[in-house]
Amino acid sequence: MTAPISSMIVPALDNAVKSLLSRAGVENPDGDAREILCAVLECDRTQLILRQDDIPEGLCDKAIAMARRRISGEPLQYILGSWSFMGRNYKVGEGVLIPRDDTEVVVTEALKLSEDTPEPVIVDLCAGSGIIAVTLAKELPNATVYAVEKSDAAFSYLTENITLNQAKVNAIHADLQDCVSDFKDGSLDMIVSNPPYIRSAEIADLQQEVQYEPRLALDGGEDGYDFYKMIITLWTPKLKKGGAIAFEIGEGQFDTIAAMLKNAGYTAISGTPDIQNITRAVTAKKGSFS
Repeated sequence: MTAPISSMIVPALDNAVKSLLSRAGVENPDGDAREILCAVLECDRTQLILRQDDIPEGLCDKAIAMARRRISGEPLQYILGSWSFMGRNYKVGEGVLIPRDDTEVVVTEALKLSEDTPEPVIVDLCAGSGIIAVTLAKELPNATVYAVEKSDAAFSYLTENITLNQAKVNAIHADLQDCVSDFKDGSLDMIVSNPPYIRSAEIADLQQEVQYEPRLALDGGEDGYDFYKMIITLWTPKLKKGGAIAFEIGEGQFDTIAAMLKNAGYTAISGTPDIQNITRAVTAKKGSFS
């Protein structure tokens, strides 16, 4: 057990946390140190830079303890207990997928697809912490948004984040296979999903911090496409003619998913890259004969 450290001024504590993280080989020691100190001191980054005051021993110990958790490989987002996505804050922790910038691509495309629909009806499948559903509900105030999540832990975060962000989202605690019958055929304007898409055999080789995240939210089956097949097969009838589907996808998956959509009668199939030029979202419109 680490002995308590004496009080420090803010810059000294910042340097101590950075040094710990850097020596341990943490990828972004400066950024992680800032996030930890802002959380401990309950301030923003600008306030942190300006502060020169003496920090009580207990808060110093707390910051060092959080740094040691980060060194062990625990995701920073779990340590902090919350994370920002597209300008809004979300509670996160063990049992729910961490919000990632990659998901901004599919959300942005979903918003574009909704521009010409005055009161869209949207379902977010595999909703997780709710970042997609909440963002769509806040950005499209006339929309009716449903969020479907199977996991008990993730559903708890989903409902908490809906309340936190005062979003009009209808949360459904169910497997996406079981609740599809709750929706009438032709009732939806859009289906959006960031489903599990990693191949089962690749889970064990993921980064250490990803291993902390729930397998249920990562494992896409033997080929990584189980959930795409399921959603396209079961949920396509629920879309209106000309309704849209928007998926987040993994690297190298576009061609296969585009073929699935084409075979199911979708048209206007398009891929959108992320900032690393990896195709991260696929969108399509339901054809007349789907």
